[in-house]
Amino acid sequence: MMASVLPSASYDKARDRLQVYFDRTAVEQWKAITSDVPVSRIRATVRAGRDQMRETLLTWLPRDMQGLRLLDAGCGTGALAVEAARRGATVVAVDVSAQLVDVARDRAPGGLSIDWRVGDMLSAELGHFDHVVAMDSLIHYKADDMIAAVLALRARTSRSVLFTFAPSSAPLELMHAVGKIFPRKDRAPAIEPVREARLRLALGDGRTQRISSGFYKSQALEVAGA
Repeated sequence: MMASVLPSASYDKARDRLQVYFDRTAVEQWKAITSDVPVSRIRATVRAGRDQMRETLLTWLPRDMQGLRLLDAGCGTGALAVEAARRGATVVAVDVSAQLVDVARDRAPGGLSIDWRVGDMLSAELGHFDHVVAMDSLIHYKADDMIAAVLALRARTSRSVLFTFAPSSAPLELMHAVGKIFPRKDRAPAIEPVREARLRLALGDGRTQRISSGFYKSQALEVAGA
């Protein structure tokens, strides 16, 4: 079993950029995308893709999660955490954005076992889990940092780590390069395309599913627990 490697200073820098972006710039945008209010055509494709990805990840988790502990690593506005808790899981839902966690807490129905946290998904203080899900929360990290983060999560997980990444392709690589050349202050932190083969070499084989919905392109990968 490969040992866990802690992410680097570049991980910390990317995490801090995400916190600033979501807390200061994008919270209203993400509140809209993750609700049922009317949005632009582009954002509607992102909403549809995220809904499809979340349903995919939920199908990879047990239908009955009584007695199981799940970490929603990068919980955003909390939809996946709520569904896991409805299945009976004890959920810890963490995000670097206090604003998004506030939205998630306000939206969640009562009576569910969800511990909402603000902070780093890799904090050892969160404890150990049966399952970890990191949906679209690692896509802004460089490949080495993404791999190190998954290994760190796996070291504290007994059954499975489910995460998503931006699959590398020529168009996505071009968009990524242009975004770096012509940055905008209000632009989301850059998505870091990663080759599937590189992740499998470092993390092993598991189920995978690619979702493409307009401007939303993401791929899920399952990694066995420690």
